[in-house]
Amino acid sequence: MRKASLLIAGAFALASTLPATAADKMTLLLDWFVNPDHGPVIVAQEKGYFKDEGLDVEIIAPADPSDPPKLVAAGKAELAISYQPQLHLQIHEGLPLVRVGTLVATPLNCLLVLKDGPIKEISDLKGKKIGFSVSGVEEAVLGSILGNHGVEMSDIELVNVNWSLSPSLMSKQVDAVIGAYRNFELNQMEIEGVEGKCFFVEEEGLPTYDELIYVANPDTMDKDMIARFLKATEKATQFIVNHPDESWEIFSGTSTELQDELNAKAWVDTMPRFALRPMAFDAARYAAFETFLHEKKLIPSVNSVSKIAIDISAQTPAE
Repeated sequence: MRKASLLIAGAFALASTLPATAADKMTLLLDWFVNPDHGPVIVAQEKGYFKDEGLDVEIIAPADPSDPPKLVAAGKAELAISYQPQLHLQIHEGLPLVRVGTLVATPLNCLLVLKDGPIKEISDLKGKKIGFSVSGVEEAVLGSILGNHGVEMSDIELVNVNWSLSPSLMSKQVDAVIGAYRNFELNQMEIEGVEGKCFFVEEEGLPTYDELIYVANPDTMDKDMIARFLKATEKATQFIVNHPDESWEIFSGTSTELQDELNAKAWVDTMPRFALRPMAFDAARYAAFETFLHEKKLIPSVNSVSKIAIDISAQTPAE
């Protein structure tokens, strides 16, 4: 027995002198500066969930929000956070991209008006000005919503307000804005003492979609590494749901810029929209949105779902 004990002790001593297995390095490009939409990523980092999965994740906020998918397509990063509507267009533009996971599983976009303003119904927008930030998908979304209420795009004036959505509405530069996020712009307006009203795109005839997704290059991606990344973010999402106050303290504690009323309100409104199963996806949802874009003449053909999104768990060997 003593000999066996010595052998075991010797084995432990030898193990303690060996270098720890190096973590797999990967880069995640955010879609924008860090904000509550990125809660599961930041919490997974702070709680050590990535480390538990053998990952060393570098999280980078882009200088230009349009760059992350392009950089992933070019092999400059393993993952980027992007938007389902944009992904459909980018694939048709020839970018090698595929959705591998979901971060925010519901639309955040809305058609925003002043609550006490003259626009009570969408039909009231006829002859009015509507602000937008990104052409293409937002115009298709707007056209679909307006068309369901007897308003044509020729009946309104589009105004490019860049990213100044709620300020342009509050200053009455425009009568409505499309592309406003219900978890941010509504709260921003409330803090400014101006109440807003959202017409939710998925309630106005638009196919529902995943607002924020993880995209990878299907030709070069490491499926096992991505699966471990998504496993860590799933664990973080569960922690957020189970411990909303503690998770907010962890998230906001990473930067003083996050510790304000707007981010605190946005955190509460964003939590219910995080994907509880980041790997899983609804194929019919992606097929419906592809068809919608084709009907709106934004894409020349209809891709199969397998070219747009995959279930990464089905692409990796079972343990």
